[in-house]
Amino acid sequence: MLTLLKRDLTLAFRTGSSLILGIAFFLIILVIIPLSLEPSKKILITIAPGIFWVGVLLACLLSLDRIFQLDIEDGTLEVLSISPLPIEGTILAKTFAHWLTTCLPLILLVPIASILYGISKEGAIWIIISLLSGTPALSMIGAFAASLTLGLKRGSLLLSLLVLPLYIPTLIFGTEVIRKSMMDLPVTTPLVFLIAITASSVAILPILTGMAIKINLR
Repeated sequence: MLTLLKRDLTLAFRTGSSLILGIAFFLIILVIIPLSLEPSKKILITIAPGIFWVGVLLACLLSLDRIFQLDIEDGTLEVLSISPLPIEGTILAKTFAHWLTTCLPLILLVPIASILYGISKEGAIWIIISLLSGTPALSMIGAFAASLTLGLKRGSLLLSLLVLPLYIPTLIFGTEVIRKSMMDLPVTTPLVFLIAITASSVAILPILTGMAIKINLR
C-alpha cells in the first residue's frame, strides 16, 4: 500500500495540473463571493461555513475522475486488481493519495483564507477540525462514484450527478460544526455525525468500490 501511495503522490506532483486547479478554484470561490456582497463582517461570518465547505467540495469534485481513470487507460488497474494486495487496499491507498493532494492543501489554506471573512483564530481552528473530520468522506464517496463510471464516455458529467447527492450529509454536518462553534454552542452532535459518516465511508465503501471495479474490468 505504501508503494502504491508513493506512486500516486509522485504522479500527482509531477503533473501538478489537478493540484493547482483545485487550489485556484477554491481561492477564487473564497475571494469572489465576499466581493459580490455587502462588506459586512456579520454577513461574511454568517456565510463562511457554507462557503468554505462548498469550495472544498467543488474543488474535490474537479479531480475525482483522475483517481482511477489513468490507471484503467494504461491497464495498471487491471494488474492491481489481481495483485497480492487486496483490491480494498488499493482503493484505500489511491483514495488517501487523492485526499493528500486535493483536500489537505485546501485545509492548509484555511488560516489565510479565513482572514477575508474576519474569522477569529478559534473559528479558523474549528473550520480546520470540521474539514479534517469530513473531507476523507468526500474522497472515499468520490472514489466509489468514480468506480461506477469507469470506461464510460463523458463519465465526468455522470460522476458529478452521482456524487453530489451523496455529499449532502457531509456538507450539512460539516457546516453545522463551524456554525455552532462560531455561535459558542455545543458542537458535539454534528461533529460526531460527521466523524461517523467518514468512518462508515472508510469501512464500507472500499468493499463496494472494489466490487464495482471488478465488474467494470470484466
